[in-house]
Formats: sequence, structure tokens, C-alpha cells
Amino acid sequence: MTTKEKITLLLVLTSLTGVCSQTRQVLHVKADEMVVLWCPHYRLDADADAELLWTIHTTQMMNLTEDVVTSAKHKQMGVLDQGGSLIILRASEEIQGNYSCFLRNASSQFQVKVHPTKSREYEERTQYSSTCYTQEACTLNCPGVSLPPVNNTSITSNGITWHKEGDPLPTDSFISTVEENDSGVYTCTRSYLYQGQLYNMSFTVVLHVKPSKTSGQSVILSPHPNDVFHVDLGSTVVIDCEAVVYSEFDEVFWLSGDSFVESDNSLPVFYNFTRENDSDKIKMTASLVFKKVSEGDLSKQYICKLESDHQSSSFVIITLTQKARPFSHPLTIFSVATVIIILVSVVVCVKLRIDITLFLRDHLGCYHRISDGKSYDAYVMYYKSDTGLTEDDRKRLETVLEESFGYSLCLYTRDVVAEEGVSEAVLDCIEQSLVVLLVPTSSDVAGSSDILDNIYPALTEQQTRFVFITPEKNTGSLPQRLSKAGTHITWRGSSSLQPSSSFWKQLRYHLHAPQHAL
Repeated sequence: MTTKEKITLLLVLTSLTGVCSQTRQVLHVKADEMVVLWCPHYRLDADADAELLWTIHTTQMMNLTEDVVTSAKHKQMGVLDQGGSLIILRASEEIQGNYSCFLRNASSQFQVKVHPTKSREYEERTQYSSTCYTQEACTLNCPGVSLPPVNNTSITSNGITWHKEGDPLPTDSFISTVEENDSGVYTCTRSYLYQGQLYNMSFTVVLHVKPSKTSGQSVILSPHPNDVFHVDLGSTVVIDCEAVVYSEFDEVFWLSGDSFVESDNSLPVFYNFTRENDSDKIKMTASLVFKKVSEGDLSKQYICKLESDHQSSSFVIITLTQKARPFSHPLTIFSVATVIIILVSVVVCVKLRIDITLFLRDHLGCYHRISDGKSYDAYVMYYKSDTGLTEDDRKRLETVLEESFGYSLCLYTRDVVAEEGVSEAVLDCIEQSLVVLLVPTSSDVAGSSDILDNIYPALTEQQTRFVFITPEKNTGSLPQRLSKAGTHITWRGSSSLQPSSSFWKQLRYHLHAPQHAL
């Protein structure tokens, strides 16, 4: 007899006699998750060699007598026949329908309903409830309903993960001490590995947290453990320690180190005790009183302890510390003095910036040379002024700049070669210089400011930098348009050539460091 004939015969016998037939079992499953149907008549030790037959009747598979073991279509859809169970690797609308298993003269029927991933009906029909009690350990168990056969070597377990209301749990399902906020909806996901692919089965567990089953539930309310109280020396301080208990035999009291704090109010430190009964619970308050806080009180630890016959004793530790004092008068003076010193320092730095810069440049080598590929530090050009430098002063100025301070100067009488034209030669020399130094002179000098009038437009276009030496009373022929440009250093006669004069300091400061320092 063929498989098809056997199944047809079993269906006829079952419908006619009802012998060994069972009511239909309804399975609610989530889309994309694994489904396992166990034939209840199958026993591994007794039926390993028996012929177990499955039939499927869905919108996609209408042939009730189709053998799932040999059906290529079923295998493509992830339907497996494994040791007394029918495994659907990934649920979808196509597998929704009726299933039957046949073993010898017995049969069972199943109805599989597939729900969307987020389905209220699925959540309501597949929730499992668990109850734990406050202040006790609790282990959440992931339901082991309709799981794949453990002896199946082709499907292996890949562990269990837990989530609470969508958020992953950092630890496993064990909670060492349950609190009320641990209640809620948990989801456990069992993962299985088959032919390199992961398949999941998830279950919803609703955890209900109830008060401890022991009649002596006790909770310290305040103060918090290791609290620090800021106090003033000599002040009166009262610290209340409150507890809610459920037994007349529980007790709350204060300790100072290993010694009991007495309730004698004639002592510098004592405690008062009150008890309030409210229905099935009792509120106890032990008030620690300091008449006048002393320095000795600051060095001690005080312990509020709850003694209970129904659970392990609990306690909190508090310490006293002196309040921070307001700013004293000397501290205010110090702060004001610090601000004044900073302001004076800023003013001094501004006033002495030239001296400070030259000191750092000459003695510590702190300077930044600007070359830009130039050959000279400055081009020296003279302009006519009745109060300008004499010929001796001019020569001394050039000598000191070159020989004493190492500046490379371009001088008209020495370095300008006027083969094609004077203006072009001067302009070329200026282009090779970092700055143009204009010096007043009391006598006519070759290469004077009349040449500058001719080349000024070109210098303006090149953004040439100017440094002017100007007499106190300028009666020179310096063009008006140049008098407002560049940096001006005042010439005060022959006294300005003294090494200690401010003239040299200002001139060197505005010329910057020479390219080839001595």
C-alpha cells in the first residue's frame, strides 16, 4: 500500500469511528519565526521505527495525502520532518492552515495561525505569566513549548537572549534582588542554527512583582546610605531615620561606632523614638539629636540600624562635616590684589613691549625673520628737511645699522646700478628690500625723494612697507601722500644717535630682526 493510500484510509477510519482521534490544537505563531508541531502519539524509544505520516492542507498545499518527506515543494518552503515533529523554519501566510499526524491507528490535528510581527492578538494569546517577590532573588524562565528535538544533530541551539519592553537586558534572566520597577513585559528569544542560517522562536513573559511573602517586610526609607550632613559647629542638628515595617517585633535605633546611642535627653547626643500604626504597616522614626555639634562629632560615624526577625538586618551610615565658611576678609584682599597685579602687568607689558621684544631678540634669540626671498632688510632713501640729519649723522646711521646690528642695507650711492634708468634701478633695489626707510637730511643727497615721486604708484601697487624718520619740526619736502603711510619714528637731533635713546629701540623694533644677524 502506498503512502497516499495509507493516509486516505486513516482519514476515512478516523472520520467514521472517531477512534483515537483528538480535538484540533490551535497554534498562534509570529511571522518569520520557527514553528514546531509535535505528534503527541510519538515516543522516541517505542516509535523510532514506526511510520509517522504528516498531511498539510493550506492555501498553497491542498493535497491532504501529500508526503512532506518526499515533497520538494515542502523542502523549498522550509518544512522538515524530524523525529516525531514537523518543523517549519520560517512562518508565513503560505504555511497557515491545517496539519495532521498519523501513527499506527492514532491521529492528531493542528491549526496554525500566523500573525504579523507586531500583533496585539498574538501578544494576548501567547503571554506567559511569572511572579516574584520584592527583596528576593528571581529567575525568569524562557518557556520551553514546542521546541525542536534536542537529539537532532542538524538543528542546534544558539542560546537565549532577553529584552524588557524592547530594550536588551545587560545581564541574563537572573535578578539577585527584585524591586517593584523590575515588573513588566519581557521577551526571550531562542535561536537555532540550521545549515548556516539562524531561526528564532520568541516568547513573552509578564513579570508581576509582589510584596515579600514574609510577614516582616522592612524597608529603610531615609537617610540614604553614606549620606553626609553639612553642619555648623555649635548648632543643634536633628537627623530622622525612618522605616516602614510589618511586625511589632522590628526595631530601629542609632549606633555611634560600636556603642549604642542612649535615649537620655540630658546627654549631648541622644535619640528619640516614635511609632505610628497604619492598617497593616508600622512607621518607625528614630531621631538622632545633637544639642551642640562639636569637633568630636565630626570624626565619628553614626549608624541607623533596623533589627528584624523576618529578614536580615539593614543599616545606613551617615557622617557630619563642617559647612564651608564664607569668604574671609583676607581672602577678599588677596583676590583684589591679584586682579590689580594682573592689570599692572598688562599695562607694563604694553608700555615696555619694545624693550621686552628687543631683550628676547638680542639675548634669547626669540624672533621670527621675514625674508620672502629678499636680498636686503631695507632700502635707505633720503628726503630734504632743514632739521634733518647731517652728513656725518647719516653715515653714522648707516654704519651702526650694518656693522653694529647686522642689517643689510641697499644704498643708492653704493648698490644702485643705473644702466637703463634711475627710476627702474631704484625700483628694482626696493623690490629686493623688506622695507623702505626714509631718512630726513639737511643737504641734497643723490637718490632723494624726487625719485620716489616717480615710482610711488608702482610701490603702492606692490604694497611696499615704509618706515619714516621724521624730525620734531618737519620742514622737509616729504610728499603729503607719504606722510600718512607707514610707521613714523621721531628724530630729535644728534641726541637720538645715542645707543640708549628711544630712537634706536623704536627703529630696530619696527625694522624687525635682520635676516643675517651678527
